[in-house]
Parts: sequence; C-alpha cells; structure tokens
Amino acid sequence: MVQNQINKVFQSSIREPFLQGLKASIPIAIGYIPIAITFGLVAKSAGISDYITLLMSFLVFAGASQFVGVNLIALGTNPWEIVLTTFILNLRHSLMSASLSMRIDASLSKGWRYLLAFGITDETFSVASMQKAQLLSPWFIIALNMLAYSAWLFGTWAGIFLASGLPASLQASMGIALYAMFIGLLVPSLRNSRPILLVVLISMTISFSLSWLPFTQTISAGWKIIISTMIAALAAAIIYPQGLGGLRK
Repeated sequence: MVQNQINKVFQSSIREPFLQGLKASIPIAIGYIPIAITFGLVAKSAGISDYITLLMSFLVFAGASQFVGVNLIALGTNPWEIVLTTFILNLRHSLMSASLSMRIDASLSKGWRYLLAFGITDETFSVASMQKAQLLSPWFIIALNMLAYSAWLFGTWAGIFLASGLPASLQASMGIALYAMFIGLLVPSLRNSRPILLVVLISMTISFSLSWLPFTQTISAGWKIIISTMIAALAAAIIYPQGLGGLRK
C-alpha cells in the first residue's frame, strides 16, 4: 500500500508537469514547422550540404542565427565572423536562462540545468516565464523544449526534402524567403512601437553607411553585421534604459 502511494506521488510529480509542458508547447511547435521548412529550403538553395543543414538545427537550434549563418556562408564570410555574429545574436539566451534558473529548484544538478538551457528559445522562454507557479518543474521545461526542438528538426528535414524536388531556378529564388520572414516578424513590431522603429532606423543607417562609405569598403559583410548590431543595441540601451518590451506609441 505504501509503495503504491509512493509510486503515484512519483508519477504525478513527473507525468503531470511533463504533459502540461507538451500541451503548452503545441502552438510553438506548429509555428516552428513552416519556419524550419523555409530554413531547409534556403540552406539548400544556398548550396549548403544536407548534413550540415541538419547539424545546424540539431546543434544550434536558433532560428535567426541559423538564417543569418546561412546568409553569411553563402557570402563566403570568414568562419570566425560567422561565429561572432551568431554569438552576439544568441547572447540574449544567457539572460533568459539566468531568469528561469531562479524559478527552478536550487538542488537541480548543473547537468540538468545545461540540458534545460540548451532548449530555451524566445517562444519557450515566454511560455515558461508566464507560468503562475513560483517554482517550475524541470519536467515541464523539458517537455516544453523537447516538442519545439523536435518540430524544428522535422521542419528542417522537410525543407531539405521538398527542396530536392524543386527546379534549380526555384531553389535559387527561395533565398528571398529569409528576407520575407524577417520583414514579416518586424513589421508588426514597428506598427506597435515607435522605440523599436527608431532602433531599426539606427541599425539601417549604420548598415547603409558601412556599405557605401568609401573607407568602409574593405570591411567584410560579417563585420558589418556585427558592428551594426552592437551600435544599434548600445543606442537602444542608452535611449531606452528601461527596455523596449513595455514601450509603445
């Protein structure tokens, strides 16, 4: 009898938060699949091998960084510039991990924490941070991340598979999907937030200057992205020290 009660408590402490995490992750997974398919198509059109494309999704698991990485690879950018660019783009994830770690049992081992941190994305962080419970079950976060991660891998594979049957001319034209995706993500934010609009304009001005000024022609594409990102982020921190998230028109 006692053993049965222990088993029930053990199962409820794992099963319930795990199922809750899966349920919470369904909308994220549905949204990831078409973007991951686009990534697979774009990578294929850029001439990147299938196994490298799959490894990027398997090891990096960061949509924006993967798209930027593919673009830089297609441009023949120096590998160290690609690494530095993606590092800067993903730096925000360290802040997300630190935030969620405060809501996890302090006794959880470092190995578990590394595993949980790997699967954190903008979307899974948002869902996890909005949970009412003060302490989050690691099983909830694992399920939340796992389904999103699986959807991203599946979408990447599907994109590669679909691209294999497309004509070469159509594959080459898929590169425009990268810019269309970024515009689609950016426009709603620009409409709802003037501070974000100002930061975007600053970034565009810097990028334009680095591309057209005579003394910047020797700067590679990778370093232009890095410089534009860092200056725009610094400007945003100075102009809006309280952050952009809660600022609106």
